[in-house]
Formats: sequence, structure tokens, C-alpha cells
Amino acid sequence: MVMDALTERSFAVLPADPRTGQWAEAAREAARKVTADPAMQAKWLRHDRTWFVGVDALPTGPEGEIGNVPLRGAWEGIVPTIHPLHPAQLSVVYRGYPGRDAGESDAAHRFRARRDAAHLDGLLAEGPDKRRHLREPHAYILGIALTPARACPLVVWEGSHEIIRDAFMTAFAGLPPAMWADIDVTEVYKDARAEVFEMCHRTEVPLEPGQAVLVHRLAIHGVAPWQAGQTIPDEGRMMAYFRPCFPDPRDWLKAD
Repeated sequence: MVMDALTERSFAVLPADPRTGQWAEAAREAARKVTADPAMQAKWLRHDRTWFVGVDALPTGPEGEIGNVPLRGAWEGIVPTIHPLHPAQLSVVYRGYPGRDAGESDAAHRFRARRDAAHLDGLLAEGPDKRRHLREPHAYILGIALTPARACPLVVWEGSHEIIRDAFMTAFAGLPPAMWADIDVTEVYKDARAEVFEMCHRTEVPLEPGQAVLVHRLAIHGVAPWQAGQTIPDEGRMMAYFRPCFPDPRDWLKAD
């Protein structure tokens, strides 16, 4: 059922697992220390201090463990085993998200507020013109809620991975995988994302602490803006994410 949801809807909320809950509890304690660190705040707070980006900011081990608590859950046997895992991202959203940074353009702020900052992971924006290149061919996206994630939830466009796959299959046709990262895919990506907005249903994915979600590696996804009256813990709405990369980028475009 998980794989059916992943391939049909671009995401799957996983069955509750007490082992995941134990990991989330340990990760939440570590996350509080990370987000309270002034050096980490200076590095990772964005959008008028309403989003802590936290790339690789959780002190997780090579198999995802935190402290003495192993990373375990319903995703085991479903996703490929890729070790060592990178330290988990700690993504924290605060009341008022998205605020506006000094120097942020009107268009960029509107996109974050009205389109949930929708994006495809693994395409890095480089240079002054923010040209997109495939630098990180992820195998999967695993998100684990550390606090209630009802406000400002994850947003996924259902079925978007199929549109993205078709677009990039065309973009990389006839090219050896070693060249893929060198190809400027900015326009391919923008056109495909526009098609996703037109053709795919936008779905919010609220989670409870310890719940996990698998998001298809090719799915367009984002974060819903805060709405007046929503409740976010003082420590913020905390999510941990793992996104290991395939050793062979060809696997990134394989049908599931």
C-alpha cells in the first residue's frame, strides 16, 4: 500500500511505529539545543526568522541514529538502503511564516506565500542568475515530525513525479549520466513545474509527532504558509528530513 500511494500520489504517510516515536522524541531534544545555538541561528534562520533551514543540522549518525536511539520505522524494506546517511536536516517553521527578508524580491516572496515555495529537491540554484543543475540525485525523501505539524504542513502535488520524470527524460536523452550535472535545466524545470501547477492536485500533509512521510524523489513539494489562528509550538513546527543520493544518477529517473 505504501508503494502504491508513493507511485500514484507522490507521497505516502506511513503507519505509526513506536520505534519512530522514540527516535522523534530523542531528535526533538537535540533539535531544541540546535535551534537555541546563536551560531546555528545566524547560519540557518531565514525569512525574517520564521524558518530555520537546518541543512544537515541534526547530530545524527551514519545509520540515522541520534544518541543511542536507532532510526527505525515503517519505511524499512521499502526504500533502498544507502549508508552512510547524511546528518538529518532540521526544518523548523515559526508563527508568521513566511516573513520577508531584507532584499528579497516581491516575486520571490509571493511565490513562497502563494505557491508554498514549491520545488524539486536536488536541483541546486547556482551563480548570480540562479541557474539550476542536478547536483543531488536523491533516492527518496523521508520526513519525520518532531512536533505537531498541522500548521504550516508539508504540501505535495499529487502525481507530479510523473511530469518531472517525463521532462527530465527528454532533457537528458542521449547524454551520458556523467554529463547530467553539467546541463542547465532551469527552463526545463520551470516549464515542468508550471505544468504540475496546472495538472496536479495540491495536497497538504499534516503529521503528528513521530509520524513519518515518504515523498517521491521527483515530486514537487513545499510548505504551506502560516494562517492566522493556527497553533505552532513555541519551539516551532519541527521536521527532520533524510535525502540520501543514489550512487548512479540513472536510478533517479527510473520508473518505480
